[in-house]
Amino acid sequence: MTANTTQTLTRPEHKAPAHKAREHKAREHKAPEHKAPERKVDRPPVIAGTRPPRDSSAGDVVLAYLRIQAHTLKTLEPAVRADEFDSVHQMRVATRRLRAVLRTFGQVIPRTDSEHLAAELQWLGRELGAARDAEVLAGHLRDSLRPTPPELLIGPVQARVQGYFAPRRAAARANLIEALDSPRYATLLAELDRVAAGPPRGPLAGAPAREVLPAAVRRAYRQAKRRMRTARHTPDGPARDIALHQARKSARRTRYAAEAANPAIGKKARKFAKQMQHVQSVLGDHHDAVLARQAARDLGIGAHLAGENAFTYGLLYERELHHAERLQTRASKVWRHAARPKHRRWMN
Repeated sequence: MTANTTQTLTRPEHKAPAHKAREHKAREHKAPEHKAPERKVDRPPVIAGTRPPRDSSAGDVVLAYLRIQAHTLKTLEPAVRADEFDSVHQMRVATRRLRAVLRTFGQVIPRTDSEHLAAELQWLGRELGAARDAEVLAGHLRDSLRPTPPELLIGPVQARVQGYFAPRRAAARANLIEALDSPRYATLLAELDRVAAGPPRGPLAGAPAREVLPAAVRRAYRQAKRRMRTARHTPDGPARDIALHQARKSARRTRYAAEAANPAIGKKARKFAKQMQHVQSVLGDHHDAVLARQAARDLGIGAHLAGENAFTYGLLYERELHHAERLQTRASKVWRHAARPKHRRWMN
């Protein structure tokens, strides 16, 4: 049986001489004149996959989030090249999260250090978005056609939808692979590694995260609030569609900023991020309906010019128009719920 190594081994006691014992006792009762200051122990940098402590600095928390998203982006690249399901979408989300954090926390990572990287991430996001949007819209219109009665499907509708989106998706995918093979993408990754490695040089990088990050999230939220108000007062039509799309971008940025602050703030930031996700989701569905309506119009024009009956495309157009109107109403309700003071007190 193995001995318990936590037990203290006993040894024979030895009595010290009397004068030594008196000196030892005197030292025990003598108060120290000066107490040496405690030495501050520097924490190792937070690496991807780990969660910074709640008392971390703003710089540590923001860099930890950047490293996680940078790791995600690189990990997804092989899946995107292999055209695996949802990989383009997930890689696009990683680029958006990176941009959101760089744009929101300028007091932690100065714009002078991140402006070029944010622009390059925007370029990558556009390449990913073109491939993603063609895929999403094709599925969106196919889903809209599925419940349509056969007698209302006049002409080769499914074939025309397929023929409209297939070359667009192929071209977008070819452009994306070319972008991933380019020196520009390699330079982007190198710059991302450099920024994520730190140290952050912003004036508030060393301050406690729980004191710095809420104010930055609040500024992002206020931008979303202004844009929602602008959309509400914009006349119905293309101008309002654009305004709602801008509001969606701000809601998304606010959500990602709250997610980044979560390690320092905890449950309150996480719940608020969830509320912004609901807003983003409804506004995203609205944007998809707007793009699907435009695609239905283009398909109808193409069918008409080819001598086909364009009735079904008009039906699709009207369906997407009413769907977008319902989503506008729902977006207002979801925003009012998300903007309740109880969700935002932690930012004050």
